[in-house]
Amino acid sequence: MDEIKIGEILEPGSAHQQRSREERVRASFWKTVRKAAKNIPFLDEVVAGYFCALDPATPTKVRGILLASLAYFVLPLDIIPDFLLGLGFTDDVAVMMAALSAIRNNITPAHRAAARQAIADLDTDEKD
Repeated sequence: MDEIKIGEILEPGSAHQQRSREERVRASFWKTVRKAAKNIPFLDEVVAGYFCALDPATPTKVRGILLASLAYFVLPLDIIPDFLLGLGFTDDVAVMMAALSAIRNNITPAHRAAARQAIADLDTDEKD
């Protein structure tokens, strides 16, 4: 994906757009994570980004960037549809990498700890 397209996707957007994106992310994030887990090598950072985006202490612009990238991540039909095996999450990965690179300093140790615990819980749920 080219930088222009990624830049357009990562626009923080208005307060209304951020609320809409947050609702979409909250509703679909964990379902998408379960499907994408084997295709995203930095899943722990994506999940930490999720917790950062939902943290009210996170600056508004950072929340906006994260919510935009996470909303793109949970969309089932994007530039490369997620159901295409081997390719489906490549565009999602590019968008998430760009977002995480831009806001990495805002992800706290608490966000990362919450992500590790959530991923461990997912692994436990899958084994049951």
